[in-house]
Amino acid sequence: MQRHLISAADLTRDDAVLILDTAEEMARVADRPIKKLPTLRGRTVVNLFFEDSTRTRISFEAAEKRLSADVINFTAKGSSVSKGESLKDTAQTLEAMGVDAVVIRHGASGAPYRLATSGWIDAAVINAGDGTHQHPTQALLDAFTMRRRLVGRDAGLGQDLAGRRITLVGDILHSRVARSNVDLLHTLGAEVTLVAPPTLVPVGVESWPCEVSYDLDSTLSKSDAVMLLRVQRERMNAAFFPTEREYSRRYGLDGDRMAKMPEHAIVMHPGPMVRGMEITAEVADSERCTAIEQVTNGVSIRMAVLYLLLGGNEPAVTHTRTEEK
Repeated sequence: MQRHLISAADLTRDDAVLILDTAEEMARVADRPIKKLPTLRGRTVVNLFFEDSTRTRISFEAAEKRLSADVINFTAKGSSVSKGESLKDTAQTLEAMGVDAVVIRHGASGAPYRLATSGWIDAAVINAGDGTHQHPTQALLDAFTMRRRLVGRDAGLGQDLAGRRITLVGDILHSRVARSNVDLLHTLGAEVTLVAPPTLVPVGVESWPCEVSYDLDSTLSKSDAVMLLRVQRERMNAAFFPTEREYSRRYGLDGDRMAKMPEHAIVMHPGPMVRGMEITAEVADSERCTAIEQVTNGVSIRMAVLYLLLGGNEPAVTHTRTEEK
């Protein structure tokens, strides 16, 4: 493992499989009565969030606390950032406090890379989402969920997703989740197809390691997993499709469309879901939808990433029972 996790494209197949396998070990901790490991005791981790977040921020905080790290939560609202403080000054303030790792979400693409390579701070940097660029831990938890559902919890250990066909549907243009998933799933050997209106497909997508389709119905029967992406209105400054009703009719997943998928196929969503837009309530609440499972798996994946970046060479989970006095 490298020192930072900035992009899913930075991971080799062996790196990715190591994280997924370590996450399986971490998932077993969640089944214990006391969900704690002493791995990061004495380490300080800062959650540096310049953008709103529910799942990612809480997931990282839960992962850090389960590994016994000291956690500092930072949000831009109510901090000196609202007074005009720069990222550099914020980073140097954290460096002066002696933090060991920074989990950063930022609206500007490239901010985590800048933080990791600038020399402003001597800490491991984990990208929790930067603009429309990357969200590597989301891609990892998605791959973890796919491997568990499509290969098996125990059978999947050491395995990748070779030959699996994954379809990503929705706002590809503004989605860091789509970019990260395309990179990671390609590394793990999966075949990826992007489905979106032409206006929501990025320029230069032909250089990505995936196929592009504008017809959802033609891809469903050959998909092992269908991931739906929210239309990100907060990043839009133009009209990318005529109406919500037309978008839902062409690219939304309802019960009839789900019935066209193979029996083993799963429906995924990184959240937050807009029910009635990209996904109907019937599909969202079905047993084939893994949205809640993805949240659970997110904690295990983030525990694995933090352990591998900060935890040293000790075993992730000790199997001898110990009791604290």
